[in-house]
Amino acid sequence: MHSRPSRPSEPTVAEADAWAYVLVRRQLLHAAVRTPFGQWLVQDQRDGPVRVLAGPADVVALAATIQQRTRSTRPESR
Repeated sequence: MHSRPSRPSEPTVAEADAWAYVLVRRQLLHAAVRTPFGQWLVQDQRDGPVRVLAGPADVVALAATIQQRTRSTRPESR
């Protein structure tokens, strides 16, 4: 397993926005919406529950988790 380098700073709102857009566009999430209070509402599936994420760091962490899951479930291409 590869160790992930530490981040020099906390994720920004712009970074979280970009990740949310990509996750929804690639259909890895059904919806991701930033609230005026800085929280995020995310929904994995159309009829699934809505989760509340506290801020940009949680969105980026979710993106990392989804990336790890998709990488570990796809067949290796050689």
